Amino acid sequence: MDLQKSYLKEIDWSILLILVGLGAFSYMGISGSAAGAEAANKQILWYLLGFGLLFASLFLDYRLYYTLAYPMYGVGIVLLIGVLKTTPINNTTSWYDLGPVLFQPGEPMKLFAILAVARLMTKMEEKGKRLETFYHLIPIFLMIGLPLFLILIQPDLGTSMVFGGIMVTMLVVGGIRLKHVLYLGTLFGSFIGLLVYLYQFQEKLFFKIVKPYQWDRVVYWLNPDLEAMGRGFQLKQSLIAIGSGQLLGKGVDTPTQASLKWVPVGESDFIFTVIAEKTGFIGAGLLMILFFFLIFRLIQIAMQVKDPFASYVVAGVVGMLTFQVFENIGMTIQLMPITGIPLPFISYGGSSLVTNFLIIAVVLNMGMRKQYGR
Repeated sequence: MDLQKSYLKEIDWSILLILVGLGAFSYMGISGSAAGAEAANKQILWYLLGFGLLFASLFLDYRLYYTLAYPMYGVGIVLLIGVLKTTPINNTTSWYDLGPVLFQPGEPMKLFAILAVARLMTKMEEKGKRLETFYHLIPIFLMIGLPLFLILIQPDLGTSMVFGGIMVTMLVVGGIRLKHVLYLGTLFGSFIGLLVYLYQFQEKLFFKIVKPYQWDRVVYWLNPDLEAMGRGFQLKQSLIAIGSGQLLGKGVDTPTQASLKWVPVGESDFIFTVIAEKTGFIGAGLLMILFFFLIFRLIQIAMQVKDPFASYVVAGVVGMLTFQVFENIGMTIQLMPITGIPLPFISYGGSSLVTNFLIIAVVLNMGMRKQYGR
């Protein structure tokens, strides 16, 4: 417990103000969806819990996270294995049913993976092994790949993809060499080429690798009009709703497509659609500006901290948030295929929201103690 007045002065209050602004958008979006005011009121309770945990965690020296990084990672892996044995909800085994709440272990696993990889990369740097050879990348791939695989087979493609965003930013900050990027790019390009070949000439084998529902997301992302009232319905209604918001929106209290259940899962995956329909280009633009300044401040903290461990952690958080925001908003405007990724701090859900608060708490903690070094 070393929280002193000098540390209190170092709290980044701008980030806290941004979180309050995101909370306002969250309430407006959830209450304007088919879920209604009842779900929005529950989100307020999750927000209060999140802020409470955030301030409480500031009393901890963030170096404790370095010590506990591997044990927390291990606990997360056990939870991901255990959840595979649970009763499926919405055709996925992603949640533990704890009675009044559902707990999704894939959410805190993001934080656990970031901390564990940051500790691994810090130890490598201390030994003078700053990603010099391709061999040095293998432990990082394995540490990210294990939770990614366990989440992918739930199946939860959206959450598993987030781990890729985390890994990319951490490797960039870690100084990955250009030739290794070219190697990885060649491997990925070859894999895509193989999929194209299989689709053209070995369709049965292709659909053993790519599930039919996953391929449908690509097909109806490119052309939702193929089944405007079927598999392209979500995207088609999202585009109509966002476009109908125009510049100023239809109004917060006005009945809309979202409130009348024409926008599926408007309280979670498609909450940006609800906000854009109600507040128009101005409101949607303001929301994206809030996200921009949040990520901008996180990048500044990453550049200010002296501890490599802290720098790697913040880099992972930046990658996580950037990917989730880009993918979630992108899928509502046909920029990206539809995946089940919530919009951070906006979408309804306790596991995601509380985890994001804890992640921001870790970053704020590191920013308060940025003079620490190793």
